[in-house]
Amino acid sequence: MSRGTSITARLTLLFAAVSTAVLLALGMLIGKVVEQHFVEQDMEVLSGKTQLAAHLLAQVGSRDDFALLPAQLDNSLVGHHGLAVVVLGPDGKRVFATPHAAFPEAMLQPAAADGKPRAWTQGGYPWRGIATLLPTGARELSPLLVAVAVDISHHEHFMASFRTTLWLFVAMAALFVGVLGWIVVRRGLAPLQAMRRDAAGVTADRLDTRLSLDAVPAELAELAETLNQMLARLEESFQRLKDFSSDLAHELRTPVSNLMTQTQVALSRARGADEYREVLASNAEEYERLARMIGDMLFLAQADNGLVVPNREPVDLARQVRELFDFFDALAEEKRLHLVLAGSGQVSGDTLMLRRALANLIANAIRHAPEGGTIRVGIESDSAGTRLCVENSGAPIPPEQMARIFDRFYRADPSRHRSDEGAGLGLAITRSIVRAHGGEIDVRAVAGGVCFELRMA
Repeated sequence: MSRGTSITARLTLLFAAVSTAVLLALGMLIGKVVEQHFVEQDMEVLSGKTQLAAHLLAQVGSRDDFALLPAQLDNSLVGHHGLAVVVLGPDGKRVFATPHAAFPEAMLQPAAADGKPRAWTQGGYPWRGIATLLPTGARELSPLLVAVAVDISHHEHFMASFRTTLWLFVAMAALFVGVLGWIVVRRGLAPLQAMRRDAAGVTADRLDTRLSLDAVPAELAELAETLNQMLARLEESFQRLKDFSSDLAHELRTPVSNLMTQTQVALSRARGADEYREVLASNAEEYERLARMIGDMLFLAQADNGLVVPNREPVDLARQVRELFDFFDALAEEKRLHLVLAGSGQVSGDTLMLRRALANLIANAIRHAPEGGTIRVGIESDSAGTRLCVENSGAPIPPEQMARIFDRFYRADPSRHRSDEGAGLGLAITRSIVRAHGGEIDVRAVAGGVCFELRMA
């Protein structure tokens, strides 16, 4: 069976093959039973005639009685057509034989007188017979070999007709079962056809389509549910891609628009060297912003495809946090923030990548902390691994925003679009770095603020 054969054809052929095999086995069994029945029926006749001969021989008490034996046998067998009897004396001479008695020579030997049935064909007719040594009533007479056979032509004709009818029935039944199996399989696979039609209707504009589970049998329910889950993931991923493309276009439009506007204004009339220098300096800031955004997007694309492979080395988290506190000290003083570090821990990872992730978390905390607030970084280590929590005091993040806080270009406050606050990629990059190290990061509300917790083995 080729690989391209349909399931319907495969199941139909399998169903027909199994059914035909069962019918053949049943037919052979019935044939054996019927044939055995005929053998037993023939043996009943042969045993009866042998007992009749034994009864007549038992009445032979003298040689005079022995001389009357052929006539007695002949009279007792009147009307028994298809029956052959031969009685042989000790010297091998025939004492009695029915007309046209057809016995093979091997059947008339003393060695064959064991009472076991034998079948043979002679004169174009099939026979079954037995040979037995039977004693007489006279002691001076030796036992006689009595061979009894019955014509089994009518049995053979019946069995031939029976086999022909049986195999014809099996062939017709196999064909009928094949057609019936095809109908049943087609009906049984109808849910698959429905699933195929539903799946064919899924397009980029109809990713919300789901396979119906109402008429799906139990064997296909898990498959349909799995496909629906796949469609849900595709819809979510496609929606994120659309949002990402829209956000990316929006984020790139601002710096590009600024560059075009400033350049057009600068070229609208002749200007001095100082004015051109100011325009170029402003353009350089926009170029730096574009370069950072492009670099961040390249990093995220590499992370999504598993191309970010961190170097492994011992990293002292407390030391990295203290150095970052020194780096952000001026920014924290501007908002009168208190930077607090508690605990220590060491992980195995890429120092520069982890430092970038920590810097994003601390910068994010400073950006959203209220003036005069506190930013706490707590580090704990145990047998399960190391946990680092960056907590800032301030208003908690609504639950519906927490689910998207690590999405690209997402800002909890939509009104924040100033260029000094980045493009909304910091937390997405942080999550990619943590996952590249085999860790996880999430956000949760705590008493008086928000905590970003990083967990690594």
